[in-house]
Amino acid sequence: MKRHGIMVVGGAVLTAGLLVVAMPLVAQQPAVQQSAAHAHMSHVADGFANTPDGAGLLPTALAEAAVARQHAELALRNTTELASMQRHAGHVLHAVDPSRIEQGPGAGYGVVRAASGVAQHIEMAGSHETASENVQLHATHVATAARTATERAERIASLAEEIMATTSADGAAGLLQELADLTEQMVSGVDANGDGRIGWQEGEGGLAQAEQHITLMKRGEGGR
Repeated sequence: MKRHGIMVVGGAVLTAGLLVVAMPLVAQQPAVQQSAAHAHMSHVADGFANTPDGAGLLPTALAEAAVARQHAELALRNTTELASMQRHAGHVLHAVDPSRIEQGPGAGYGVVRAASGVAQHIEMAGSHETASENVQLHATHVATAARTATERAERIASLAEEIMATTSADGAAGLLQELADLTEQMVSGVDANGDGRIGWQEGEGGLAQAEQHITLMKRGEGGR
């Protein structure tokens, strides 16, 4: 078929002595790849390979911390029975650091391991060349709060071991309130400088502040 000097042959167009193959038009979308910074953010917030059920490191830390706080509160309900206090102290210990005790109601990962993992991976996100200013800013906040929570978890583990080793109910009871206070601070943080608010800064922040700032970080990245 020939029209105005243009000949169409099968799927080709012959014009001015040149053969041009007519190809179907296919819209090509650029591949969206997750940056290394966003991958580390996801390890913290969304999922990590070796956590229970593959949960993010921060949700894992929060879940284990909730178990520790619950059993610290249960231990305070009966401060005259040594066996009861020691049993719940063991449950607290398992939730914060199961490497120190084999059995307990925690998931077997522990706050110490999960919270320190949060700090490690969020710092890797913030320091990577693909990190935006938003990620760099909030990475410092998340990491600082997570490290403070880790320090409290380590202190909780030591207190729990002291309670489990004591031979008197009075001795155990004397340590329980500090244990309970620390489990609360590990999650909620504490107003250490008395300014009426709990920030992410060292000595103040807890897992709740880490969660707040990872949320702000993700929002600044378009919800990734």
